[in-house]
Amino acid sequence: MTPAMRFLAIVGPTGAGKTTLSLLVARRLGGEIISLDSRQIYRGMDIGTAKVTPAERALVPHHGLDLRNPDQRYSAGEFGRDARRWIDAIERRGRVPVLAGGTGFFLRVLTEPIFREPPMDPVERRALEAVLAGLPRDELERWVHRFDPERAEVAIAGGYQRMLRVLSITILTGHNLSWWHVRHPTEGEAVAGVVCLLEVPRDVLDERIRRRAVEMVEGGLVEEAARLLRDGYRRGDPGMNAVGYREMVDHLAGGVTLREAAERIRVATRRYARRQSTWFRHQLGPGTVRIDGSAALEAQASAVIDAWAA
Repeated sequence: MTPAMRFLAIVGPTGAGKTTLSLLVARRLGGEIISLDSRQIYRGMDIGTAKVTPAERALVPHHGLDLRNPDQRYSAGEFGRDARRWIDAIERRGRVPVLAGGTGFFLRVLTEPIFREPPMDPVERRALEAVLAGLPRDELERWVHRFDPERAEVAIAGGYQRMLRVLSITILTGHNLSWWHVRHPTEGEAVAGVVCLLEVPRDVLDERIRRRAVEMVEGGLVEEAARLLRDGYRRGDPGMNAVGYREMVDHLAGGVTLREAAERIRVATRRYARRQSTWFRHQLGPGTVRIDGSAALEAQASAVIDAWAA
């Protein structure tokens, strides 16, 4: 028996147009949006994460935003528990859960539940991750390959937070993530849904990312990063190591000019989008509906809505 489809997901790399499309689809279907973005869960990080505006939230209810302060952790397992609760509540209201974002691991914990993390001292973990966050990316990747070769490619594709998780669990428990996945219980039951992947030609995506980096800097990203620093947050905090914020922190510290920081954001975002595209290409199942993200918005929305109705 085919399991009931309980959610509609719109996923894709940064700059693919997920936010605009999900808002239109949710309004057409009478839905509520659950964010699949591991950075938008942080309070005060709005410009650098391209978070939906208060006006957009007034049009469509959103879940999964502003859940933590930038120095607090939020694991994929926690998202899985929260998302199941949000989906249940949205369904009880007779509405459609619309998941939207580019964090593939958040989607996976719903469709393929992960193991429950072993207990770890939170103080030790924060201290360790602060040290690890200061290492160059290529060194982090080298240690991930060494500690957990079986999950290395998936962790690296997931970015800094995934790599820090692999390394922290291995160092603090004595066993790597692959070992725990086999031996620990999962977080919950699998949830089935219709998954739509937005695909955009590389040159089009690169241009969107270039414009996005410029708009963020011109829209107040420097001031947002400065405010976060004044509030006591630091570059190594879980939220602050996101693309955009670490470059702005370096600029504010006098290490690079604003133009250099903006260019670094563009390059880092483009690389991140490449990793996201690779992850989605290799990790999503054969039932994934592929949507032309360069088509007219109305055509995209019709394709997504038709996939949900099928």
